[in-house]
Amino acid sequence: MSGLVELAVTRGDVASFVSALFTVYIVLIFARVLASWIPRPPTTGPIGAVLEFLRQTTDPYLNLFRRFIPPIGGRGMAIDLSPIIGLVVLLILQGIVVGLISG
Repeated sequence: MSGLVELAVTRGDVASFVSALFTVYIVLIFARVLASWIPRPPTTGPIGAVLEFLRQTTDPYLNLFRRFIPPIGGRGMAIDLSPIIGLVVLLILQGIVVGLISG
């Protein structure tokens, strides 16, 4: 058995992985917010592809909150609170889920 390496996945490993997934999605939401500040974002090329990726990965989640909390203001200066609410919910879920997994 000297050539056999045992690989074991612990609850801590799974909790760390799940926590990292939450963190990646939180970073994507922050990137989406920053991208929304670009006045005329490109729709083609590599930058356009990245912006489209950010929209496609974060908007389904953020739209859950946009149904209940519409943007505040108007005339081009509307403030979308859905990313803030979405981030708070994600952080709470991250704490709960990772805590449950790690025991």
